[in-house]
Amino acid sequence: MKPLYKRIILKLSGESLKGENTGISAQSLISISEEIKQVWEMGCEIGIVVGGGNIYRGSERDEEVIDKVTADYMGMLATVINGLALQNSLEKIGLDTRVQSSFEMREFCEPYIRRRAIRHLEKRRIVIFVGGTGNPYFTTDTAAALKAVEVKAEVILKATKVDGVYSIDPIKNPNAKRYEKLSYMEMLKKQLKIMDSTAISLCMENHIPIVVFNLFKKGNLKKVICGQGKRTIVSD
Repeated sequence: MKPLYKRIILKLSGESLKGENTGISAQSLISISEEIKQVWEMGCEIGIVVGGGNIYRGSERDEEVIDKVTADYMGMLATVINGLALQNSLEKIGLDTRVQSSFEMREFCEPYIRRRAIRHLEKRRIVIFVGGTGNPYFTTDTAAALKAVEVKAEVILKATKVDGVYSIDPIKNPNAKRYEKLSYMEMLKKQLKIMDSTAISLCMENHIPIVVFNLFKKGNLKKVICGQGKRTIVSD
């Protein structure tokens, strides 16, 4: 199989790293790392944007105790924890990685510098972007779109627990319709909550396709990279 894309941004939610409970699951890390290695071995240049929802979700905060801005900063810190865990897991299977943060944490990771990130990718290092955009009120979906534009990625691969974008939650309703293809405007008009509207608009303006797929089927990431398997493609 030949990959359709050379440089990709893989968007991982924090939930993809957890097991049955909150926190980080060793088994999830191992499984995801093995999927990533398969794609790396095909010659792809890989950037990863990771969320922090397995550790802290700002949407579930108690507003009487924690305000929105503070909650978002806490979520950014959670992405750093996940990024460091993923870095270790990838390096244990022989992959060279760098973690770049949108805010300065020199003891743990590099500051995000666009030219340096691109150079790492060209040298076949996997770059894990943490800290979101570095600003409150913006999700890690928007961070993924922003990084894709900045490092000139050809596609965003949005990893989920289902085989693409559905009309309604397929886990709750077995009659949900799966879309093979959608335009950016259809995603926005139908208010399909797979990514936030800011991220979708940024991808639309820069003509970056979004491929939504199930990360938890073994070998699925490799199939999607090669244009196979169940998925939803959001594009022009």
